[in-house]
Amino acid sequence: MMVDHGEDVVTVSLSEQRLSLKRGAKVIFECAVSTARNGAGEIKDSECTPRGWHVIRAKIGAGCAANTVFVGRRATGEIYQSAMAQQQPARDWILTRILWLSGLEAGRNRLGDVDTMRRYIYIHGCPDEVPMGIPGSHGCIRMHNRDMIALFDRVNMGARVLISELNP
Repeated sequence: MMVDHGEDVVTVSLSEQRLSLKRGAKVIFECAVSTARNGAGEIKDSECTPRGWHVIRAKIGAGCAANTVFVGRRATGEIYQSAMAQQQPARDWILTRILWLSGLEAGRNRLGDVDTMRRYIYIHGCPDEVPMGIPGSHGCIRMHNRDMIALFDRVNMGARVLISELNP
């Protein structure tokens, strides 16, 4: 798939647990992330991070406070506090902003049992005490809140996202 030279492209390296936003050939934002604890994979219910080309199909949470809690892509009205994690230690918190991904490669990450959008795979904020740089999510790409806000404010809906096991 060819990418327009001036187009914004988000790349996620699963091996390096890093996300970069490139405008043309220039990296304009970069940070550590946390992808799936189960590794790479596309099958629904696998709790793996899907590979390949995606597009940001929706930007959710513009204007919400940092640490806003989301359930089903809707703000609950709660602001995350660490005591909440003690009450629900196994929960994979979705905070601050959501970039909902949709696969672009039929049979790989789009349609059927490999559909990224229907798997509800996001790039989203998480509690700042969650370690970055190591896999730990249930399939999504997690970021610390300040980084999530910075990316959200720089990227447009429709931007391409390449998730790769190597450094793309």
